Amino acid sequence: MHEVLHEQLMSMARHVRDPQNNAPPPGIEPRRLAVYRRLFFGNVDSLLAGCFPVIRASLGAQRWQALIEAFFADYRCQTPLFTEISGEFVSYLEEGGADALELPAWLPELAHYEWVEAALLLSDSSEPDHDPEGSLLDGTPVLSSLAWPLAYQWPVSEIGPDFLPNDVPDQPTLVLARRGVYKNIHFSRLAPLAHALLMSLQERDCSGHEHLHALAEAIGVHSEDLLPQGLALLENLRAQGVVLGTRI
Repeated sequence: MHEVLHEQLMSMARHVRDPQNNAPPPGIEPRRLAVYRRLFFGNVDSLLAGCFPVIRASLGAQRWQALIEAFFADYRCQTPLFTEISGEFVSYLEEGGADALELPAWLPELAHYEWVEAALLLSDSSEPDHDPEGSLLDGTPVLSSLAWPLAYQWPVSEIGPDFLPNDVPDQPTLVLARRGVYKNIHFSRLAPLAHALLMSLQERDCSGHEHLHALAEAIGVHSEDLLPQGLALLENLRAQGVVLGTRI
């Protein structure tokens, strides 16, 4: 009995997800199955449309519908939480799940860029212990867990219905996404040096001197020449709350 019920439920789920390729379970009216389909698909469509408004507007109604139908039919989410489905949608695109639809090459990066806002807003990350007044040169600077340096090949902050690029630009788009004290999300463009410093802070625990020395070596300048600019940048990041202070 248990196995029969399980197979009936799976048959129904397969049909609701992809009615074109899966026969309906016996004994259920097509009208009722269509109601289930509209409810389930409508919820996912509404959720993703709210999370990815730029993608929806840029693709247009027909291609957006085809994309969401393909995601709904093919992808196996690893979470039951509706708040995390947008992240699953990004994974679907990054893994090439929609390649058969021949959608724009910039789509996975734009999806990630739009997802970041919701991810930061919902993040429950706690900040590490730190000394807000510590020396950013002698101590180990602490980057806020709610400040994310990002890099994209495509100009994700500019893409929209009126700008749909065909070619990857020569320079990447470097962005800092961060959540403010009132849970407002800020996006700002970064210069290459600022992005490199933030990535260094994210990846390595060492003194500000060591971070700046490594950056100076990477760009081929003397540490002493980079030090004033680097210290000013660190202090500016602390004033913005991006750098919290130094590790205790």
